[in-house]
Parts: sequence; C-alpha cells; structure tokens
Amino acid sequence: MSPRPYVLAETNWKAVQEERFEVAVLPWGATEAHNYHLPYGTDNYQAEYVAAEAARIAYEGGTPVMVLPCIPFGIQSGQLDIPFCIHLNPTTQHAILKDIVDTLARQGVPKLVILNGHGGNAFKNMVRELWVHNPEVYVCVVDWYKVGHWPDFFDHMGEHAGEMETAAMLHIRPELVLPLEQAGDGKAKTWIIEGFRAGWASAQRLWTLVTEDTGVGYPKAATPEKGRRYLEFVCREIARFFQQLAAVRDLKDLYE
Repeated sequence: MSPRPYVLAETNWKAVQEERFEVAVLPWGATEAHNYHLPYGTDNYQAEYVAAEAARIAYEGGTPVMVLPCIPFGIQSGQLDIPFCIHLNPTTQHAILKDIVDTLARQGVPKLVILNGHGGNAFKNMVRELWVHNPEVYVCVVDWYKVGHWPDFFDHMGEHAGEMETAAMLHIRPELVLPLEQAGDGKAKTWIIEGFRAGWASAQRLWTLVTEDTGVGYPKAATPEKGRRYLEFVCREIARFFQQLAAVRDLKDLYE
C-alpha cells in the first residue's frame, strides 16, 4: 500500500514541508477486554480507521488534514482487576494533551480534533483547561461512535463489544474477530439506585460486577455489511466536520 499523505506515521518530511495543515487529528482509544471475541485493541483499530478514512475523504476533497498516531491507552479505572486493561489517569491524559497542543502551537497548526474511540475517556473539561493555557490551538472532541442513529443500522443497541463494535471490527479487521458463537451474550446488570438508573447521578461502575464476559450488548447479530454501512456513514459525516472546521480561519466565524 502506498503511503497515505494524510497519515503522519506513513508520510515524510519532504511531503509535509510542502503543505500547510489546518487540522490535526488525534485518535485516542483504549486497551481493554471486549467480550470473548474481540481483541483488546478494538477501540484503537476503530479510532485509527475512522480517523484515516474521514481524513482521506476530506483530503481528497481539498482539505489538508493530518492524522497523528493513536494514543492506545484510556481511562480504565473500573476495570483494574481485568488483566491487561491498561489505565491512564485523567491527569496523565491531560499532560499528554498539553504537550501535544504546545507542540502544534509552536508549529503553527491551529486546530486539533481528538477522535475519541473509548466511552471511558472524558475530554470535555480538559479541552476547557487547554483553551485557558494555550488559545493558539482550537481543540475539540469527536466521539466517533456517537455519530449516526444506531437503530438505523443495528438491531441491538448495547454499549461495549455489542453489535455495533462487533460489526465494525468485522469490517475493519475481520481476521481478529473470533467466530461469534464463541462470544458471550453481553448481558449486564444495572444499578438498583434510581438516580443512577435515570442518569442524573453518577459513580464509578465496577465492570466485573456488572458483566461476566466484559461485554455490555448482544454481539451475535453483527455482520460485516452492517459494519460497512455504519462506518461509511460515520466517516462521511466526520470528513464533513473536518472540512467545515478547516474552513473557519477566524473563531468569530464559528457562530452565526
């Protein structure tokens, strides 16, 4: 495969120095168990795929976008008893982001999109603090898995290693997905306290007390075709976001 000029790990200084990139994209995933049938790197494979494919669409449409290497570890504080679920504290994530933003600011890259692939990552307050520290780089977050109305594509909603993620991986890296008859059913317990159930109260969820197979969502209805349809929609929408963001040269133009 030829080097992709919008993927930093594949391109080179000769190509990069000849072009101005208005938007950098940072895929950020996690390393965690995904039921019995999906690999630990599921969130990373998905974030990398969506970032690169959306960047390709934007780049071929005339918008220079550069995808940075994926950060493969996320917040796993509720899964510390599961072997090799690798945890980063939010303060560590913020320190990494601060260094990246400072570097981009020095190099004149004005916008950074964090392409988030893990539900446990929470960047909103970090983005606010980064703005206070360094307003030269406009930082925003895209949770790729929230793009699109899931019932339009899938029969079972789930949350983690369910039909959506399984279908996505059957499209992206099918050789890493075990036969679906080996997957657990992804059954999960829910809170007994009404405030937690309603969503207006929150607390750390202890994953192995919630689910036996680490999945939350039924995966066995997934197909590669469902994954392809959903990912094509997601990547088109995110590419359009990249293009619109890149076109804003003065922040006052973000509002109408």
